[in-house]
Amino acid sequence: MKTFISLLLLFTLPFYAEANTINLLKAGGKNDGKTLNTKAIAKAIDKLSEQGGGSLYFPSGTYLTGPIMLKSNITLDLDAGAVLSFSDDFDLYMPYVEMRYEGVVMKSFHPLIYAYEAENISIKGRGTLEGNGRAWWEETWRLEVAFYKGELKNAAPTKYQQAWLDANPGFSIEPQSDWKNTLARHWFRPPFIQLYKCKNILIEGVHIQNSPFWTVNPEFCDNLTIQGLTIENPDSPNTDGINPESCTNVHISNCHISVGDDCITIKSGRDLQGRQYAAPCENITITNCTMLSGHGGVVIGSEMSGDVRKITISNCVFDGTDRGIRLKSTRGRGGIVEEIRVSNIVMKNIQKEAIILNLFYSNVPQEPVTERTPIFRNIHISGMTDSEVKSAGSILGIPEMPISNISIEDVNIQAESGFRIQDARDIQLRNVCIDTKTGAVLQTRNSSELYLSNIRTSSPLAEASLLVMENVSDVFIEGCFPLHGSKAFLELSGAESSRVVLKNNYVERIDQPYLVHDMVDPATLVY
Repeated sequence: MKTFISLLLLFTLPFYAEANTINLLKAGGKNDGKTLNTKAIAKAIDKLSEQGGGSLYFPSGTYLTGPIMLKSNITLDLDAGAVLSFSDDFDLYMPYVEMRYEGVVMKSFHPLIYAYEAENISIKGRGTLEGNGRAWWEETWRLEVAFYKGELKNAAPTKYQQAWLDANPGFSIEPQSDWKNTLARHWFRPPFIQLYKCKNILIEGVHIQNSPFWTVNPEFCDNLTIQGLTIENPDSPNTDGINPESCTNVHISNCHISVGDDCITIKSGRDLQGRQYAAPCENITITNCTMLSGHGGVVIGSEMSGDVRKITISNCVFDGTDRGIRLKSTRGRGGIVEEIRVSNIVMKNIQKEAIILNLFYSNVPQEPVTERTPIFRNIHISGMTDSEVKSAGSILGIPEMPISNISIEDVNIQAESGFRIQDARDIQLRNVCIDTKTGAVLQTRNSSELYLSNIRTSSPLAEASLLVMENVSDVFIEGCFPLHGSKAFLELSGAESSRVVLKNNYVERIDQPYLVHDMVDPATLVY
């Protein structure tokens, strides 16, 4: 009996699988790179959906298409050599659909691949998704130049701008928003892949290139696995790699990314609308990825108004990005970023900061603490090796809301300039070695509750002190063994400095261990 059942399964399963797989070439599709396959793809997806789901298979060849609307239980399967090439005819991506653009929900162009309130979706294979984004980029550049020249004020709207205005009547943002210049252009490109309010998603193996806008952009989704992708976009506007926004339970691994903006960014909505949706991005793991060109390696924000929490970033290499780990926000966003762990990171050839936590991203004037005030806290970085870096890093809070509960340990950085801390509280640095070409290893201003242990450099500079502090309080420095050659071990200034404790530091190799400026109370230093 068991043998009979086994034979029955052996012969029936392949037929079942075949019945739920459609080969696009056998369903009216053409792989000549010229014939538009939009209708053939939609028809095949509808047929699979009627059967309860299945795979749409693309053999090798080039398939020209317009936008694709996925449904529940559908897999796009691209064979090696298959290229799904999306048309750059803007008209094909109309009528507008509900989507999210830079953290703002609106109606705009249909994403190249889109799903709405669907589940059990897969995009996989060894083929290529080609976005043909240049026409979208060029229109973006044209409108940007026209905007800053003041030419849009009296110009009649284009067909697509008027369509946006018609689709979004009464659309408004906060008057003081830093997004008002973007809104004034009424031009919002489609993401390559935007899965909207979906769950149980797999995106695996494919090569994605030349996205019009953000490349992989799940919105309000749950349970996503994104693995083994190669994403390549040239120096082009806002062509981020992987941007989960307001998503939960996301697993990103084994991806190679080189793009025109940030490689991976975690987001949760912008400003008032983002706070009203109150949809956080949480339970995210990012591991075993390599990142080359891009404004940032792994970034959180600046759209984080719905909160970002419980994120791990590990075992990644950044080689040639502008920044490495970047957390950014500004007054007006609101929201909390917390419970972040970064470990085992290697960076090289970083054009700006290796690490930056910045609450002053858009230079918005100071305002009282309200729900518009962003918060960064409980962030921990360890096990990092960085070389050929412009700046070791910065922690930049705002006076009304210092960045707090940050630890950095077991870090070795070779940089042109050192680390800077301003408007921060409860900061711990342990086993940190920073070699600089100019300036101090660590500069700290307007901060409190600092714990420093074994902070050092292997290349002391005669014109620079190892540690420079101004208006700091409740500082504990221990276990440091500075080499001969620095101007001073600690240079302290500021009338507001108080309670700086130094214990178990071997400073005999420094000619002038402590350089204390006149305005500092002599009782501030405690040995």
